[in-house]
Amino acid sequence: MTSDTDTDETWENLIENFKPRLRELISVNRVLDYIDFMKPAQKEQIRQKARTDGDIAAADLLINVVITKPHNTGWFNVFVDALLNSGCVHAADYMQGNLPEPEVEAENDYCVLLIRLLSPSLVKMKTQEVCVHCLAQELINPEDSERITAEIRNNGSISGARELLSIIVRGRPGWFSKFLQILRETEHKHLYEQSCGRETYDHYFYLNVIRFCLSDPLLCITDGANPAAAARGPESNDIVLRDYQEEVARPALEGKNIIICLPTGSGKTRVAVYITKKHLDGRRAEGQSGKVVVLVNKIPLVEQHYSAEFLPFLRSSYKVERVSGDSQLKISFTEIVKKNDVIICTAQILENYLERSNSGEDEGVNLSDLTLIVIDECHHTQKGGVYNHIMMRYLKQKHKNRRLMKEQKEPVPLPQILGLTASPGVGGATKMEKAEEHILRICANLDASKIMTRSLGEHKKEPRKITLTVEDRKADPFGDVIKKIMNAIHAHADLSPTCDLGSQNYEQWVVQKERIAATEENQKVRVCADHLRQYSEGLNLSNTIRMRDAFGFLKKYHEEELKRKTSPDDDQNIKITVTERFLFNLFEENKEELQRLADIPQYENDSLSKLRGKILQEFSSREEARGIIFTKTRRSAIALSQWIQENPKFADIGVKAAYVIGGGDQSVVKPMTSAEQKDVLKKFGNGDINLLIATTVAEEGLDIPACNFVIRYGLVTNEIAMIQAKGRGRAEDSSYTLVEVKNSGVVEKECVNEYRTKMMDKAIDKIRALNQADYDKRIIEFQFQAIMEEKVRMTKKKQKDMNENPSEVKFSCRGCSKHVCTGEDIQIIENMHRVNVTTQFSELFIRRENAALQERLLDYETNELIACKDCGQKWGSMMVHRGIECPCLHVKNFVVTFNGKKISKCTKWSELAVRFSAFDYAEHANRVVDSSDDEETA
Repeated sequence: MTSDTDTDETWENLIENFKPRLRELISVNRVLDYIDFMKPAQKEQIRQKARTDGDIAAADLLINVVITKPHNTGWFNVFVDALLNSGCVHAADYMQGNLPEPEVEAENDYCVLLIRLLSPSLVKMKTQEVCVHCLAQELINPEDSERITAEIRNNGSISGARELLSIIVRGRPGWFSKFLQILRETEHKHLYEQSCGRETYDHYFYLNVIRFCLSDPLLCITDGANPAAAARGPESNDIVLRDYQEEVARPALEGKNIIICLPTGSGKTRVAVYITKKHLDGRRAEGQSGKVVVLVNKIPLVEQHYSAEFLPFLRSSYKVERVSGDSQLKISFTEIVKKNDVIICTAQILENYLERSNSGEDEGVNLSDLTLIVIDECHHTQKGGVYNHIMMRYLKQKHKNRRLMKEQKEPVPLPQILGLTASPGVGGATKMEKAEEHILRICANLDASKIMTRSLGEHKKEPRKITLTVEDRKADPFGDVIKKIMNAIHAHADLSPTCDLGSQNYEQWVVQKERIAATEENQKVRVCADHLRQYSEGLNLSNTIRMRDAFGFLKKYHEEELKRKTSPDDDQNIKITVTERFLFNLFEENKEELQRLADIPQYENDSLSKLRGKILQEFSSREEARGIIFTKTRRSAIALSQWIQENPKFADIGVKAAYVIGGGDQSVVKPMTSAEQKDVLKKFGNGDINLLIATTVAEEGLDIPACNFVIRYGLVTNEIAMIQAKGRGRAEDSSYTLVEVKNSGVVEKECVNEYRTKMMDKAIDKIRALNQADYDKRIIEFQFQAIMEEKVRMTKKKQKDMNENPSEVKFSCRGCSKHVCTGEDIQIIENMHRVNVTTQFSELFIRRENAALQERLLDYETNELIACKDCGQKWGSMMVHRGIECPCLHVKNFVVTFNGKKISKCTKWSELAVRFSAFDYAEHANRVVDSSDDEETA
């Protein structure tokens, strides 16, 4: 008999599979009206998403909430009924198994695309009249009609037309012919003809539609940069390519935009160096200068590509330079571009200078200054990524160039594009069609005329794969004590979790409780939820690393919390609430027992035992072992490294371990600087270190040669990461081992990734098998869509940035709910740092030393934390900007009230649609000088 859990999982999978369709077909606000199993706060969050980011983004969030466990009884039927009752009948069809035939679905997609393309003309219709006919033809329902009429009355006919079009395209297939008939009956002859004016709609006819769109300068986009083929210079003897490398490089040597997709360790970067040299040689032979920019997405890759690849092969003929956030170069990036032939840099630097040029604020860089852009790890050229921002500028200019040529004007020159990747992935696709679409979108974003890949043949190195499953502990007294503490906190705060303690669902539940409690000023629940989150983390750590390390984490957290309640000068009485005292005492009462249990080896997790055995086997069976262990968190990477270093058995067989973690400061664990990362990788490269414990920072791009075993310890992300991690095992007879960790689900995820990898390979083969005309047609479609989506995004961004009054934003302490300031008190430095330099604010906080935050940047430095004087809640840091101390606020430490409504989740300043005033350095400096003069006089 099928259990409710199995049935729920079936419904979840069904919704997940059709998520791309549902996103397009759901009318969010109306569906929410009919869903009763969601909490009001969740509904408001989704409605807010619809207001700020649009229906599709909000539909994404709605679907995620719907499929999130735990489920109420009958939740799926409620969801389907909500779709039906809200008029989203086509979406309901997918949920009820009433699927259209593939050709009908494809035809409907074309109709939707056509309406979107012609929307600028169609919105000029006589909306009210068309609305009446659409209601009669049942293209809309009475509620739709009222909504459209209200929109016409409030915002005009064009706005009403947009609402009408957005509703009808969500309908069941067949709506298009009815809509054409309505246009004809309502005497919109020009719109009827422009919308094709025929009852049937097929693929051949769609080609004519595309031709029509291409003839319109407002819609057109060219189908290739078509630069002249690069002239061949003298053959180079110092770069020798293998047969498969020469084959994938060939189209790029002809001046075409391509993506090269080869496995990690197969020499993609060397191919890029070869193409760069031939490109520069060719331009030099024609009497023209070349300018190549190599873009990477991580700072360590800048130095790696510069020192190991581009500089050695090119410096005899060309000037090569590198630039990143770590660079000490004192001249501007613009000057570096002018003075050098090849520039290796992080993508954000190029984007910043392209934006400078675009805004006219400062000297910048134009795409026309460059002749070749090499994009490393180009699978990141997707929505929201910096690569995609750069390529969107490219596509827009390409679009304008066609118009300029029509007007017989000189087009703006664009660089050739070369993308490099080990795996484009499938974007979470479960069907071949969606996998193809994902890869084609990346090709479109990079304006690639081809995706080049090839079997490596005899050069292929496929590691042996081993999976180590683990057994549950026979007894877990350490975990039982943590759970006892957690249940005592639940009772104290009247909380009733419905999921397993320590599970991912529990983590989500407790985070949500903390956010809601903060907005409701319920400090009892908020502080309890915060402690529960730490205990949940401790429980997970005990399943991954040693119990003593998990205990050390909990002990350190409580010490930091107690320290937070102590004034550094002992002259300020920081309040400790009854709940906080209860929580501190609860840990103290159980501390000795936790410490005693943590030192009993028989209770350690089986994952650690399996990992120990695997490391010993690798180092005792190989003459020269060198490996990487990938783990999920920075904390586990550090703890595993320490565990190995402290174990004499590992030292006896020559294990020399170190860890490498990320450089971002989003984690509570101190990040690694770029110099520290380089030092560890250098030692690993020369053999001083032979076992690297790494987070995902080492999965992608970093050149780690001659590694003969890879272990993924309780960490599986997606198919791209799996391919890249496997590719780290580049030596002969290398192995790839997956070690299971409780609650990680890594074995199941790995199976999914293997399936997706096979699907990706098949999808690439199918794309490569397309004839060029069909491929170009699909690329053009996706580029149209990308440009239109970008226009919509920019319009929304402008609307979001406009007219929001800073006085409408209020900030209160997350720890004690005390009012702190309003948006009028906040100023912004370098469009990045939000500071409050008012006298009133300076009286509300205390300072603490922060050893982990010893930053030294060009114009400012930070080395102190600021915290609430009443409760000790951290508020931000004290930065020194050009000699002036400025308290810098971190918004995640406050409860934000915006236009009278409290925002439960606000972790980034970018989430606030408010434009703060710029920091006036001169005014504040003058005030500081006057103040110091007054003190001296006194």
